[in-house]
Amino acid sequence: MKKNKVRDTVLTLIVLAAVAALLAYYQMNSRQHSYAISIIERSAIYAVGAVAMNLLTGFTGLFSLGQAGFMALGAYVTGILTIPVASRQSVYYMNGIAPWLENIHLPMIPAMLLGGLVAAGAAALIGIPVLRLKSDYLAIATLGFSEIIRALLAAPQLDTITNGSYGLNNIAGFKNMFQPLAIAAVCIAVMLLLINSSYGRAFKAIRDDEVAAEAMGVNLFKHKELAFVISSFFTGVSGGMLACYMRSIDTKTFQVTLTYNVLLIVVLGGIGSVTGSVIGSILINGGQEWLRFLDTPLTIGSVSIPLFRPGFRMVVYSILLMVVVLFWRSGIMGTNEFSWEWFFGLFSRKKKAGKEGEA
Repeated sequence: MKKNKVRDTVLTLIVLAAVAALLAYYQMNSRQHSYAISIIERSAIYAVGAVAMNLLTGFTGLFSLGQAGFMALGAYVTGILTIPVASRQSVYYMNGIAPWLENIHLPMIPAMLLGGLVAAGAAALIGIPVLRLKSDYLAIATLGFSEIIRALLAAPQLDTITNGSYGLNNIAGFKNMFQPLAIAAVCIAVMLLLINSSYGRAFKAIRDDEVAAEAMGVNLFKHKELAFVISSFFTGVSGGMLACYMRSIDTKTFQVTLTYNVLLIVVLGGIGSVTGSVIGSILINGGQEWLRFLDTPLTIGSVSIPLFRPGFRMVVYSILLMVVVLFWRSGIMGTNEFSWEWFFGLFSRKKKAGKEGEA
């Protein structure tokens, strides 16, 4: 056991050092590797949203499709508060900005936290009626509330606050790639600590059997509401991160497809696995970009390959996703978390399966 702990510690330090060196190299040569940096930052942002969704769906058993709405709230609060005061008149050039808001400005991190709190507050109100629903009905209700939030943000009555359909620009961006990675790491670490706490055990009990959990003294509504609010808070933070990454947002950014992308990451990584959500985010965001060469027409000699054209990338991408789902029906990680023991056990299981096949 002691040897395994030493081995695991050494391997972890080696991997962390290698990753840190690679990231530092990318940052020092940011102009040459801006494409890779963009993928890494976007993966970190979606990882926070995916883990937050997994907290609700994978660990509490509540199927919500309101992530895009809560991300929109976090993004708009962060965007509004981080736009430089000197630039606000040029952003709100059509209808002007509300006088009480004109000179309010916050640094990026406090603005993200406030955006998360606004999203959590909205979730607390929404959760009172919808958390009494179950399964598909809960998903439909939260999806409806997500669209209501998006419609309200674009409403003409809020033009002086949200800038309506014109959206926001000149939002403060990340200073370097380590900033979103650090924010994502802290958010995921906090959620992981929560999952492993007594509250996390109550969430899992509700997921496994509500009747048994209630018989053991777990207050179902209280813990469902708590999981919903906490998940929405971190979803709002991820929305704020997305606003800082994009520097310009509008309500079209937060359509229902955004929720489906987050759900795809959760399912691909494994429902009930935090590390699975992180791995899924990297694969989904990276995969869409790594296959972009398929959208470029290819000519070999004088022969033009007809398949290589705009749109072919998504065809190949969809086929790869289908293959992954067919072979890993519980996701890449299932309900497991990454550990070196699990990693080495994966190879031993494959070796054992190969010997059994030969026999």
